[in-house]
Amino acid sequence: KGRPRVSERQSQFVFRLKAAGHANREIARRVGVSEKAIRKQVARLGFRPRSVEQTVLPLADFAADPNVSGLGGAAVEAPAVANAGAADPNVSAPGGAAVAAPAVATTGAADPNVSAPVDVDEGEPLAQSFDTDPADRRVDRLMACVGLLADAAPLFRDGERVPRAGVLLAIPALLDTGILDEARAVYGNIGPAFYGLRTTLVALLLMALLRIKRPEALKEHSPPDLGRLLGLDRAPEVKTLRKKLRRLASFGRATDLGRGIARRRVAAHGQSLGFLYVDGHVRVYHGTREIPKAHVARMRIALPATTDYWVNDRRGDPLFVVTAQANAGLVKILPVLLAEMRGLVGGRRITIVFDRGGWSPKLFQSILELGFDILTYRKGKKRRVPKRLFSEHSATIDGEKVSYRLADRSARLRGCKTLLRQVTRLSDDGHQTEIITSRKDLTAAEVAFHMFGRWTQENFFKYLREEYALDALVDYATEPDDPTREVPNPKWAAVDSDLRAARQRLNEIKRSIGTDTLLAVLASPQRSSTSPIGNEVVRALADAISRVIALQRRRAAIPRRIPVAKRTDGLVIKLATERKHLTNILKMVAYQAESDLARLLAPHYRRSDQEGRTLVQTALSAAADLRVTKDELIVTLAPLSSPHRTAAIAALCRELDARAVRFPGTRLRLRYAIAPAA
Repeated sequence: KGRPRVSERQSQFVFRLKAAGHANREIARRVGVSEKAIRKQVARLGFRPRSVEQTVLPLADFAADPNVSGLGGAAVEAPAVANAGAADPNVSAPGGAAVAAPAVATTGAADPNVSAPVDVDEGEPLAQSFDTDPADRRVDRLMACVGLLADAAPLFRDGERVPRAGVLLAIPALLDTGILDEARAVYGNIGPAFYGLRTTLVALLLMALLRIKRPEALKEHSPPDLGRLLGLDRAPEVKTLRKKLRRLASFGRATDLGRGIARRRVAAHGQSLGFLYVDGHVRVYHGTREIPKAHVARMRIALPATTDYWVNDRRGDPLFVVTAQANAGLVKILPVLLAEMRGLVGGRRITIVFDRGGWSPKLFQSILELGFDILTYRKGKKRRVPKRLFSEHSATIDGEKVSYRLADRSARLRGCKTLLRQVTRLSDDGHQTEIITSRKDLTAAEVAFHMFGRWTQENFFKYLREEYALDALVDYATEPDDPTREVPNPKWAAVDSDLRAARQRLNEIKRSIGTDTLLAVLASPQRSSTSPIGNEVVRALADAISRVIALQRRRAAIPRRIPVAKRTDGLVIKLATERKHLTNILKMVAYQAESDLARLLAPHYRRSDQEGRTLVQTALSAAADLRVTKDELIVTLAPLSSPHRTAAIAALCRELDARAVRFPGTRLRLRYAIAPAA
């Protein structure tokens, strides 16, 4: 009664078919039952699939290879290993895989035929490994301890359903950013270590793509599982990774690293750099230290914070980031950014797009003299444009159809010698949005489109806050600040607050008296019994006027700004910026890689505009089978939730596979595929 069941007599037949490698669906067809029944029967029988046999990794003869040399060019001796199993040429690795035993010397004699690692012709450093079991790297750790290893060589091992191995899809995009080459040029190395410069950076980048948002979150993940993604027996853990970040920050070269990455980005994606969006992101500080404050627009309050200024291209992808000194405003930081931009983009024409925080006609003139164009919102009081001057403007820009009601006219600003252009948009509710630009070659619709495209940068900030923990506090370190830096004087602010209250009181008295009566009283200082107002009201008016005059004189005698040393008790400090700047660059590179993968996916996925990043993130966090051959690392992703999503990732795998990228630090070519949907 019910569905057909698997009889006891058929159990052995099922076991034999399963051991032969047949799928559950095929076995169910042969037996004549449902696939679910076979799956349950296999579980009851306790069937375990055979583990993939690990390819033997013999100890390479690096002396015969002219492309491999050592740390600093010095010869490296093989470590002396006392092992009772040294005489056995077939030492068994964990999981039953036979591997060749490393060179052993019971007397401690060194092998003169082994030399240290060096850079290959392509510029990619190949590290030497004295281990042959990818799951046991104790010899390489010993070499690092005695100062003879700058970075552990990645050794991969075969495996099925390796957790999160789909993140290896991002390796080609990460290498396209050039971060490893630039880091090697800027830092060289970070000294003898098992987790060297390359391993540390790859680990941090893969962590960001896997949404492991800070080093402390590594406590929730298995180090051996994450290590398999790096070709190591274990991934670096919390304290180790924090030490590596501290070591990199000690060089103070994060700005040079960011500049080098931006230069490569400009060379690769120069076509998207005609418009650059500039805006500041305020990172609120909730600690007990007294640091400079900044206005947090999303919270509408001034709080202790640090301000980072980001430059994004017209697609919203970040180009580079700088940290403002003492939360300097956009007007002060723009000249610094422009000098940096000109060095990156060369002589090409660039339009700088920013919001009202950078409003300054004098600054506009200096920007134009530097060869840049401007595009911003108008700030301050302005006359409304008559409705009769508006007309409908429609266009297709970057594949998107837009339509605006616009009025186009010239504008001359006090402090700016150049005649500018004002494009005003009329909304359905009657609101007018004025846009100021120096681009007279664009249509009015193009001006409005690129100005309103500034929201791509706002979306970028929101995405990084939620997905990459952009506001996370990396460390608690502080550093000395300039004690002569001027800050608002709290005494002046207190008197100014009293003055505003006194003026408000005076205005209330004036409104209660009335304008005509007030003028009559002020015109005849001698009051009589026929005065239109009482003596008490006149006395209150005189007191209010006297208080306003006294507070004005008192405020004028107090300096509006004072050195910060006179306001702060103790040392003048600010949050250390180097480590945060470095992590910002790494998150920026991870976001760039994710964007590049989403663009590659777009032609193969219909809903790429709405779900492209979500699908990429799903693929990166998926499990995958790893297969290692002599010169290839084959990554086969598990199928996704639906056939059309699996087909889209399959197309992405074909494009990445055609690039023939090698995993950093190895000669293994990465091959990508995805298992077909069931």
